[in-house]
Amino acid sequence: MLADECRNVLLDPIPTKMMCETPKRRHQGGYDATRRRRSPRLPKQSFFQRKPSRVSSGENKPNGFYQGNETETRLTLATYSDHIQIGLAGNLKDYVLVSHTGEVKKGSEVRTFDGSPVGYTSSPIETINYASAHDNETLFDIISLKSLMSLSIDERCRINHLSSSIIALSQGIPFFHAGDEILRSKSLDRDSYNSGDWFNKLDFTYETNNWGVGLPPREKNEGSWPLMKPRLENPSFKPTKDHILAALDNFVDILKIRYSSPLFRLTTARDIEQRVHFHNTGPSLVPGVIIMSIEDARNDTHEMAQLDKNFSCVVTVFNTCPHEVSMEIPDLVSMQLQLHPVQVNSSDSLVRQSAFHSTTGRFTVPSRTTAVFIEPRC
Repeated sequence: MLADECRNVLLDPIPTKMMCETPKRRHQGGYDATRRRRSPRLPKQSFFQRKPSRVSSGENKPNGFYQGNETETRLTLATYSDHIQIGLAGNLKDYVLVSHTGEVKKGSEVRTFDGSPVGYTSSPIETINYASAHDNETLFDIISLKSLMSLSIDERCRINHLSSSIIALSQGIPFFHAGDEILRSKSLDRDSYNSGDWFNKLDFTYETNNWGVGLPPREKNEGSWPLMKPRLENPSFKPTKDHILAALDNFVDILKIRYSSPLFRLTTARDIEQRVHFHNTGPSLVPGVIIMSIEDARNDTHEMAQLDKNFSCVVTVFNTCPHEVSMEIPDLVSMQLQLHPVQVNSSDSLVRQSAFHSTTGRFTVPSRTTAVFIEPRC
């Protein structure tokens, strides 16, 4: 049974809204100056209804909004998993995935809720992945707006890092909005173009993230003021300097991991299609957990070129649930995986608890944690 908190929180802030900016290709293989913006962003109604539900079914309605029943939520989470996995694979239109229904589909056959293809690129260099940008709320703000009121600031900060890590470890080009790494807030302002320094402030002393400096301007935000006000005036929503510094440390760690192996930065569709695989897929998938392996050539095979002189395989486990997960992956039994050295030495005590047991292929990863495992070359 999926815990209520995981069911409700996961639907909200996790960046299934990976937004991509894609250059149109010329027939000659070059690029023109016109950029086609693709935004496979989920419609706001898929996150929460604007009007509180009046049904008397006894359904759980955190924040006063109808959240759907268990069956609907599991289906939605499973669909999100497909979307995120295609994003992690560079949004390739021809990348083949075992979907949550058990069907084998290309990226172009996996559809967003409005019917657009999730996968639409021919090369990973055609996609720029991001969870937040200058438009709309900052990453910290959208998490604060859409997650449960009762969620602790510690948990919100972990979700912020988890979201950034999905972007950082995706194939393609990662893009981070200024301040993602320090929990930047605009006090929930969804369009701060004319809001001045008061709402756009970035504090590089790390004393504050600019949360709760006032209700954002009326022009673009008034309709959401009833949602914003109780959050902005609640002191438990405001991170401390320790939270901000921890977020910065985690962000630096995940960038170090991305650049520790070329396997996280594959440059061709063929390489991604050959090397990137997802586990915990199909009808029996555990919602909220994505397991991605990226393989390199072994010392004793010539099926593909060797790209990484240090690691023969990297495996990333994204656990978005509010509890520890422990899963056995038969395909990875007997692999000599160990936690990435950057995370072994991380200041994040939770990620250091992540483990892999070779004889059973079992991963154990704490709540709301991205754990990266590597197989060193002999």
